[in-house]
Amino acid sequence: MALIAGPCSVESEEQVIAIAKEVKAAGANMLRGGAFKPRTSPYAFQGLGSTGLDYLVAAKKETGLPIVSELMSADDIDEFNEKVDLVQIGARNMQNFTLLKEVGARVKKPILLKRGLSATYQEWIMSAEYIMASGNENVILCERGVRTFETYTRNTLDLQAIPVLRKMTHLPVIIDPSHAGGKWWLVEPMAKASVAAGCDGLLIEVHNDPEHALCDGAQSLKP
Repeated sequence: MALIAGPCSVESEEQVIAIAKEVKAAGANMLRGGAFKPRTSPYAFQGLGSTGLDYLVAAKKETGLPIVSELMSADDIDEFNEKVDLVQIGARNMQNFTLLKEVGARVKKPILLKRGLSATYQEWIMSAEYIMASGNENVILCERGVRTFETYTRNTLDLQAIPVLRKMTHLPVIIDPSHAGGKWWLVEPMAKASVAAGCDGLLIEVHNDPEHALCDGAQSLKP
């Protein structure tokens, strides 16, 4: 099973290397970290960009953990091909079809495609088809919670997605319980439920100082 862990945002080289060492010791086999961050507010921390990717590469050299990071623009594809091992397409870009076609044609690494905030299964799978039809068949689907009428949690984790996608497609399914609930204490029970439902991996946010995190501290586990 894939266990991908790390901070929502790369904040410094020291931070990401320290977290990488701790999540590896805890059993993670890939390191996640946001260098380019899509944020709802234009005034929120947007990530360190290329410098953040360099810090992730430094953490990989220290720990050997492959890197997972989000691609937001086709302009950065060459850099991601060079530095990132699993390229994430975020929920907000799930139906950015121009980007999906570029990714399919030009990205040489596997693609982690997150479900859109209110996307149906069919819409999600068709987005994966855009990537595959353009040349990259190594697509992994990531359920990260959908938007419902409930406001207590950040989103609602759709555990049904696992057996449904097993029936509808051959693609692997990873669950992100951190973004789904938005609360750190929901991560463990939802991760266990996801494993019980048959997921292929987990994507979990970890921060060594969540109270002072620049992004999504409330949903981050401590190492």
